[in-house]
Amino acid sequence: MGDTTTLNALPTEHRNRLMRVAREVAFPAGTRIFDEGGHADRFWVIRTGSVVLDMHVPGRGSPTVETLGPNERIGWSWLFPPYVWQLGAVARSPVHAYEFDAVVVRRMCEDDPALGAVVGQLVGRVVAHRLQAARVRLLDLYAPDGKEGGEGG
Repeated sequence: MGDTTTLNALPTEHRNRLMRVAREVAFPAGTRIFDEGGHADRFWVIRTGSVVLDMHVPGRGSPTVETLGPNERIGWSWLFPPYVWQLGAVARSPVHAYEFDAVVVRRMCEDDPALGAVVGQLVGRVVAHRLQAARVRLLDLYAPDGKEGGEGG
């Protein structure tokens, strides 16, 4: 995804403020970080390792939508009511990450509209990217003969 969707895209002042509320966490390989449909109360920035995002497809299991690596963000559902994960996440390898409490960050964004605006733009770019990644992956898996069916939209 590059720096346009990572904390590195934030102005230094905003990035430093967010990092003051971060805590370091680790997830062993195979750990389910969160389940689709669960309460989205935090997000992470991967320092090392990789995380697989998956999506439950009724009758088809949970195919991988995307694999994330260092400096990428895990989670965007924490910013939008009703704060429910839209995808699931599993540590593909051992992961070290910075964890952020969603309530604290949302409060910071409410108290500082400039911070809120840049965080909103950052998360919006992540949402757009994940939506496209999910669309492409599902077409790869389920489109007949690898062709897109139906009308665009």
